[in-house]
Amino acid sequence: MGRQRKRVVTGEAVPLLRKDEKLPAFPQKEKKKKVDIGKVFINISIGLGIFSLVWFFYALHMRSSLAKRVVTLHPSPPVLDANSSSAKVSAERFWGSYRPQVYFGMKTRSPRSIVAGMMWMRQFADMDVNLRHICEQGDRLQGYGWMMHDGITFGVQEIHDNDFTLTTEFVKRMGGAHGGDWTWRVTAKQHSSAPQAPVISLLFYTAADTQGSLEAHVEDRNRLASITGSSEELGNFKITFRKPVTGELSSAKYASYNYLQTVTPGLEKLTDIVKQSLNRRFVYSAPSGEKRHYIAVDTYKPPHHPNQQKSADTRKETDFVVHQVTVQTPFQIEVLFESGSFHSRPNQLVGSVMTQELERRKAEFDSKFEKIFGLESKGFSQAHVKFGKAALSNMLGGMGYFHGQSVVQSAYNEYPLLYPEGALFTAVPSRSFFPRGFLWDEGFHQLLLSKWDPHVTREAISHWIDLMNMEGWIPREQILGDEARSKVPAEFVVQRNENANPPTLFLALQELIEQLSSNPEKPASRPTLPFLRRLFPRLKTWFDWYNTTQTGPLPNSYRWRGRDKDTNLFLNPKTLTSGLDDYPRASHPSADERHVDLHCWMALASGIMASVARLLGEPHHDYELSHQVLRDNDLLNELHWSDRLHAFSDFGNHTQAVSLQQEKVYVPPGQPRHQFPVARLARSVRRAPKLQYVNALGYVSLFPFLLHILAPDSPKLEHIFRDMRDSNKLWTPYGLRSISKADPLYMKRNTEHDAPYWRGPIWININYLAVRALHHYSNTEGPHQEKAAALYEELRINIVNNVYRQYVETGYIWEQYNDSTGRGQGSHPFTGWSALTVLMMAEQY
Repeated sequence: MGRQRKRVVTGEAVPLLRKDEKLPAFPQKEKKKKVDIGKVFINISIGLGIFSLVWFFYALHMRSSLAKRVVTLHPSPPVLDANSSSAKVSAERFWGSYRPQVYFGMKTRSPRSIVAGMMWMRQFADMDVNLRHICEQGDRLQGYGWMMHDGITFGVQEIHDNDFTLTTEFVKRMGGAHGGDWTWRVTAKQHSSAPQAPVISLLFYTAADTQGSLEAHVEDRNRLASITGSSEELGNFKITFRKPVTGELSSAKYASYNYLQTVTPGLEKLTDIVKQSLNRRFVYSAPSGEKRHYIAVDTYKPPHHPNQQKSADTRKETDFVVHQVTVQTPFQIEVLFESGSFHSRPNQLVGSVMTQELERRKAEFDSKFEKIFGLESKGFSQAHVKFGKAALSNMLGGMGYFHGQSVVQSAYNEYPLLYPEGALFTAVPSRSFFPRGFLWDEGFHQLLLSKWDPHVTREAISHWIDLMNMEGWIPREQILGDEARSKVPAEFVVQRNENANPPTLFLALQELIEQLSSNPEKPASRPTLPFLRRLFPRLKTWFDWYNTTQTGPLPNSYRWRGRDKDTNLFLNPKTLTSGLDDYPRASHPSADERHVDLHCWMALASGIMASVARLLGEPHHDYELSHQVLRDNDLLNELHWSDRLHAFSDFGNHTQAVSLQQEKVYVPPGQPRHQFPVARLARSVRRAPKLQYVNALGYVSLFPFLLHILAPDSPKLEHIFRDMRDSNKLWTPYGLRSISKADPLYMKRNTEHDAPYWRGPIWININYLAVRALHHYSNTEGPHQEKAAALYEELRINIVNNVYRQYVETGYIWEQYNDSTGRGQGSHPFTGWSALTVLMMAEQY
């Protein structure tokens, strides 16, 4: 059978149908359906409405979620266990002088501690009431500070008032389950220049800070003999007030006694309560027979405010007890704290027993100090060694334990929020002016403390890192608790989560790693590896946070956030976040800025991250790559080298043609002037800014050198060393000034109220980095080795001599030093980073 072929018919007639076939049906045109436009519109509207509603709730949810991030703590396990500071785990460090903001006081490392402290006042003085308690520069003391303090077991402090000196000593003794016993000894001596022996009132107090109870035991009508009390953390305890004596072996001396017991609304109110309770009705009957009215605590009635809405405090249990003893110098008084759980006490820690214990601790301190720092073996005089011990002791005695909540805000919060409660064990920059934790200061503090006691450094770093939120942000200024907040101006209380601070904790980590690497079997270094393992998850987040929030406009560039926005009021808007406050940056803040100091901090941080990761066996390639890129000298030159200045520089929207001018206030004729605003100083811009290098020569220009980013053979070192040694630029006989003497903003006020801060004065932390860097380059082979060695010797001697000389002349170590005279200025005592002078003396970097 052949295949049938298909015929194609064109133009032919339609074939006839068979009988059984039907006619094909012709397609009929359907009638068009009428579209209801109204319904379509309604459906679209409903769809859009549902979509908008979903989007609105999603956006609301996302904003709410983003708003919560700032107050959500990091999800990884804390570096420190919850009870790491308790008496059970860390008994020898439980009690301490952890109240750096008062002249003399102690507390435990716990959230609601029983606190003890001392106030004093001079009787029969010209001033009405000269009560001393909180460290205040306005008290104008001739000097005060710890002469010896080992950070754990004892301390000796001297307080030089106008015509007498108080020596405050404490010794601890371990025993029982609650941190053991301690004894205070206060010795008062008149100055040789005093015309007569002053009569002084010492006011010893104990406050329970809402936890625990206190009971006063009074004898002879008005002498508080002792206080008994109990709290959850201390169990039962007793505080005994011994009578004053002339010396350790002498009999009791005549004194007048008073006491106060009341309820306090908070530790920040203690001074006010005592002041409001003072009365002149008491009579001091001197042994000579003379009777005089003196000022003493009496009764306290809380002041009633007419608009007060809070109900009156109905607590009946006493939680604040004051023992006042009024006595003529010379004298000595002891206060004894005894723990109820210390059952096997061999004797009381008083009198000769305390003296022997003190002498033993002092000898151990002296021996350890020389073993670590070797100042005597370097040929320093006994006076210099005493100064070095005081600088270290003031930093150890300035360690504080704080607890509370920061006040924070993000771009997603309309109002500030309370951060989760947290604790912070940290050194403070200044007991009088900055008695709280500062993030970038702490890295410098721990460079010194890590040499003395690496345990303290591990604990302090852990506390700081445990305050991190889920984003990796750490509030840079820690104002925890009402007592700390009472010392801070309102505008500085709120911390914003886009703002960083130099990550100086990496400097301290670098030191711990070097100690571990050089002597891994040393008992003091052994805990460092497990510490780093617990730290690492949070450390990664912290490093990533900088790399996501502080990046600059170009790849591998960085920019500080948080510059002052009101450019009309500032000669050069401040960059508080950089730590260098009013140091000149681009005149007009913008997103185009590149900051060379932050670039160098991140180069350092990436290198330490790589070291930590390698030690722990964690992935480290990315950190090493980042480190290689950021320390690449060609990239650094491309981003930050100014050919005009021959120095490293910031970049941004900048003009130097700015000045502060008096604003003109128009007063219509005949109108009184006082009804119109006071004329302010405001910034006048004479030439429009443009994108360019800032060309301010100073500390910022030195950062590639300070943090060892520059290769030893870098030709840029020659320019840096020349600028450093030029007395018309950075060099002074007292250290390196913060900005070149030739700079237009040298010693210029930033506003009518802001004196120059980082615009000329000498700062010890940056000078320490410079000496450290010179030591590094002088010990590294290269064409600049000899020059670095010569500069190192000269700069080190200049700094040490001036800081020591000012201490001898003024009684203080200072926040900064005048670049023209070397005179100490600013906050004092400032035994934060200015105490790094000890490391320069010891040549330990």
